[in-house]
Amino acid sequence: LPAPSETFHARKSKILSALSVPEEEYTDFSPKGSVDVGIRDLIDEINTREGLVTTSSCAGRVSVYLEGPSKATATTTPTTVTSTTEEDGSENVRSSSAGGKGGGEWLFVSHDPISSLPSQQGQRGGYESLFGLQPSQVEQEEEEGEEQEGRMIHFKFEPMILHILTASHSHAQRVIQAGMEAGFRETGALSLLSRHDNNDNDHNPIVAVRSMGLSFESLIGIEDYHRVRKAVVSSGYLNRVVGNSEKLFKENEKRIARFRDALRTVFEEGTKKKEGWEDAEARRER
Repeated sequence: LPAPSETFHARKSKILSALSVPEEEYTDFSPKGSVDVGIRDLIDEINTREGLVTTSSCAGRVSVYLEGPSKATATTTPTTVTSTTEEDGSENVRSSSAGGKGGGEWLFVSHDPISSLPSQQGQRGGYESLFGLQPSQVEQEEEEGEEQEGRMIHFKFEPMILHILTASHSHAQRVIQAGMEAGFRETGALSLLSRHDNNDNDHNPIVAVRSMGLSFESLIGIEDYHRVRKAVVSSGYLNRVVGNSEKLFKENEKRIARFRDALRTVFEEGTKKKEGWEDAEARRER
């Protein structure tokens, strides 16, 4: 791998200085306002590796989101970034996370499974209250028909996403390989080499490690014209939606662990080969 440039070292130092403060003192511009504990060790491990540094991260989250008053859709939810340390765009992160595009609003956000929250210990159900919704009156709502139109309320699970600044295209390729092998199928470089730039070492691609296939979303409520927020699904359905998010949290944790292992493998592979290490294909041929 090429040695990181002075430009990369300068950017990495600036980013790490923001992350080096005690965890209880660190704040950012996300709805949560701090680094996710679930991937703090992973972030630290990535940032100790030469040629890599994380610029933003989210361990995964579940949220309930109210659309904006305009013709909003599920795509108006805020950027899934929980820890932003990049030197540019911080104020934009604040504005998008607080209200989202189109004037939407967070009703509930958790980076942990809902069943693990202190308020939910020993309980099952009652999620309408947790999300700030009135219970559904299904038969009455079906009779009212068009009067039920209003701003939509979505329940959404989003898996881990990492943005990693890399020292070169070669470093970026290894991160992408690790992400793909771990199940983060939409992993890719957000910035590529210019067709006129032949110096790989002067370019610092950012890689997004992500998996849209693990995302889950369901419409669960509305805010009517009287600004009353209520569920449009039964309590049983809401229980199943939350239950599905619990399963997705577990799968997300597995993929995070696989990514950590895969990252170690792709960056230590060269060292192992120098020491006489054989890959599986070489062993089979022997």
